[in-house]
Amino acid sequence: MQKKRVLLADDHQIVRNGLRQLIDAEPDLEVVAEASTSAETLTLLRQAEVDVLLLDISMPDRDGMDTLRLLRSHRTDLPVLIISAYAEEQYALNMLRAGANGYIRKDADVDDILAAIRTVLRGRRYVSDTVADLLTQRLSGDADAPAHQQLSEREFQVLHKLATGKSVTEIADELFISVKSVSTYRSRLLTKLNLKSNAELTYYALKNGLIE
Repeated sequence: MQKKRVLLADDHQIVRNGLRQLIDAEPDLEVVAEASTSAETLTLLRQAEVDVLLLDISMPDRDGMDTLRLLRSHRTDLPVLIISAYAEEQYALNMLRAGANGYIRKDADVDDILAAIRTVLRGRRYVSDTVADLLTQRLSGDADAPAHQQLSEREFQVLHKLATGKSVTEIADELFISVKSVSTYRSRLLTKLNLKSNAELTYYALKNGLIE
């Protein structure tokens, strides 16, 4: 049996060590490369033959959503499993909408992590019970669902970047859009979230666990 090749992308060595030990113990899986930054991840995807990417959201040079968007421009068929410390309520729906094949917590049971990897390798989406509930809430227009779950992918990206203190110009450069477009997205965010300033956006993001 040819083992499926896994690329681990996480900025914490201890996390990569734990995942490598878990994956390499399986007869059908092996870790063939590791990356600690978004740039390393994208470089390795061009250089190495991999069957699945395990991608963290928090990276020192570029967040997981931006990394996902960039790799999808040339690797549309690569299974990508987001493995994150953030709860599903914070990021799962937006990452799935951005092109991820699944989302799972780092503290999930070992069997669930392995099941998630194998599910996306089979070309299917991995959706936990929690994410399934979130999808149901969204489809039913649940009034109790957090407001950020109703944002578009691009609006969510702009929210995250503004909340981490990036300027409109920096965001425009990172997303390859105009400063005017970023300002428009900012205005939409303030309206949809019923907020008045960047400071309130940051507080909202902190309160809802979107940033640390």
